Amino acid sequence: MDYLPLSFDLRRQRVLLAGGGGVALRKARWLVRAGARLRVVAPVVEAELEALLDGVEGAELLRREYREGDLEGVVLAVAATSDDGVNAEVARAARRDRIPVNAVDQPSLCTVIFPAIIDRSPVTVAISSGGSSPLLVRRLKARIDRELPARLGELAALLRRYRDAVGQRLTESSQRLRFWERAVDGDIADHALAGRLARAEALLQQALEQPVAASRGEVALVGAGPGDPELLTLKALRWMQNADVVLYDRLVSPEVLALVRQDAERIYVGKACSQHTVPQGEINALLVDLARRGMRVLRLKGGDPFIFGRGGEELEELAAAGLPFQVVPGITAASGCASYAGIPLTHRDHAHSVRLVSGHLREGSEPLPWAELAVPGQTLVVYMSLRGLPEICRQLIAHGRSPATPAALVERGTTRAQRVLAGSLADLPDRVAATEVKAPTLLIIGEVVALRERLSWFEAAGDEAGDNSF
Repeated sequence: MDYLPLSFDLRRQRVLLAGGGGVALRKARWLVRAGARLRVVAPVVEAELEALLDGVEGAELLRREYREGDLEGVVLAVAATSDDGVNAEVARAARRDRIPVNAVDQPSLCTVIFPAIIDRSPVTVAISSGGSSPLLVRRLKARIDRELPARLGELAALLRRYRDAVGQRLTESSQRLRFWERAVDGDIADHALAGRLARAEALLQQALEQPVAASRGEVALVGAGPGDPELLTLKALRWMQNADVVLYDRLVSPEVLALVRQDAERIYVGKACSQHTVPQGEINALLVDLARRGMRVLRLKGGDPFIFGRGGEELEELAAAGLPFQVVPGITAASGCASYAGIPLTHRDHAHSVRLVSGHLREGSEPLPWAELAVPGQTLVVYMSLRGLPEICRQLIAHGRSPATPAALVERGTTRAQRVLAGSLADLPDRVAATEVKAPTLLIIGEVVALRERLSWFEAAGDEAGDNSF
């Protein structure tokens, strides 16, 4: 993030605007709407800018060149002259005095920038590219502007009038959250956005006066996919935005986790091989406890919660406790990683079936059915296979699979750090051993792997430094 977006309260605050032309006029319009008291310094001032200042309380118009003393008492400086040297002089002085400064079209001089603004006061949306692409920002602004209701500000103003009353009436944060969700997502908002403010306010008052029912908790097991946030389902994203608390695994990518509602409580319950931050039994008990406390609990799992995600075990506990739950499927690693690596899991010339197995078995469990897995004409996908890769390849060869069978290990699939190490059952373990590879990884075995050189399409960030395959 190059710039941190902040909302600046400029009401009745002195702002220096150096410049009197069209660029300065555009900045002045926004500053006046924000309630600033402008000090405009320029030897020549456009008539429209002068007329704008005539209607602003406390505005100053100084028809001369900029002087350093013009920064006295200001909280923000805007350099919008046609002279780069003057703009640089304003910026240097402002930086020295620790005054935020914006120099139009000169990002290197700025400590703050003007975003593109969509105004539905008191709701505002700011869009910025950090000065890198104004055209892109304009396109985004136009797209978002079309989506926002014209009366959105009227709804926000109505809700603002009730904030204190709601805070006094509903003392628990979960109660207040449910109340506002009801206001924003239901009939109240529909009436306000349609211009029926009196009806909307009557419903809002009625909702506030009604007894608040005890909230009922619920748990959702949500698949976060293999890493790329654009692979999330719409239902998954809706739960991520509405949950009160989130329990997330190690395999949930930072990009996906960033889409969770910012004020939701986050609890890390990740596991690595032989390293359990929170034992599974404690996770199960925590889910039950949080739901019984009336919270909407998001259990966020990498991939799909029902494919090697122990989702079934967690649901058994919730069902035994009589708590409501639902499952939101996600794109499993086999599908996502194979697609991004350019490996079709089935192909009528190479494979008519797919087997998904875990390479990390519970202690004391039965060994994998190697004879079945070694059958040619099928694609074998092995989850959690990094540590057991040499043994997996050895067993498949020992049970009849050709040593020349193509195989690939996909590291951090679907993310910008994706890397594919390709070879055969005979040489892949040595290739991986010679390379520093980190979990999560996925092992794909079968003739379809040979197609990746022709079908690979996803360019990972590692390509900039060199080939990301072996």
